[in-house]
Order: sequence, then C-alpha cells, then structure tokens
Amino acid sequence: MLALLIVTRPTSPLTTPLWQVGDALGWALVVLMAASFLLACWARLALGKLWSAGVERKADHRLVEEGPYAIVRHPIYAGLLAAALSLALVKATPFALAGLVLTSIGFTVKARLEERFLATELGEADYADYMRRVPMLMPFWPAG
Repeated sequence: MLALLIVTRPTSPLTTPLWQVGDALGWALVVLMAASFLLACWARLALGKLWSAGVERKADHRLVEEGPYAIVRHPIYAGLLAAALSLALVKATPFALAGLVLTSIGFTVKARLEERFLATELGEADYADYMRRVPMLMPFWPAG
C-alpha cells in the first residue's frame, strides 16, 4: 500500500501526475508531512512500553489519554495518514492516490480492531467514555 505512494518514474498513466503543485503549496505540504511524522513519533514515545506492532495486551496495560492521545485516539495512524495525504497531493499520481486510499482503509480497519480489543481488555465503559470525548483520527472532528 505505502509503496504506491512513492512510485516515482512517470512511465505510464498510473504514474503520471494529474496536477502540478505550486512551490508555496508544495512547501506547505512538506511542512505538514514533517509535522505529521512528529505527531506519530510523539505518540509512539507517549505509549512507551505499551506500544506493539500487533494488537496484544502488554504488562501493566492501561488506557493512555495523555499527550497526543488527548487529541486523537490513534495519533500514530493520524500522523502517518496526514503524511501520506501530503505526499499523495504532492505526487498527484493515480498510484499515489490509490496508495493513500488503501493506507487509509488499512489504518481505519486496524484502528477499529484495536478499539474493540481495548474496550474488551480495559473496560467497555471507560473506553466508551474515551471514544465520546476524543475523535478517532482527525483532531477537531466530532468524537464517537
């Protein structure tokens, strides 16, 4: 999925840009990409020993609600998706846009799987309360 975002040779209609981004917008998207990666890194650091690549219970598992987890429930995914969006807009190829769509679907599916797991493991009521207060992937988006 992510590979579709970075295919660089314009050798076919799927790798030829659909539009050109001007310098100002291009640099703004580069800044957004960097900020998005920083959000993902901050979230990873905030999880500390609770982070894992898979969906699994860790020792002393708890609901993390501090730092970036007070802004969105899945800040690592939010950061990576915002970076992927920035890259897809700059590259503007059908492959990059397809990569963005597939990556978005994948992270959304995994986030929902993690939420079911966390609700079961850490308590349905506590996690439901967190879900009501904090949006899933987009800051300032209605939670739920």
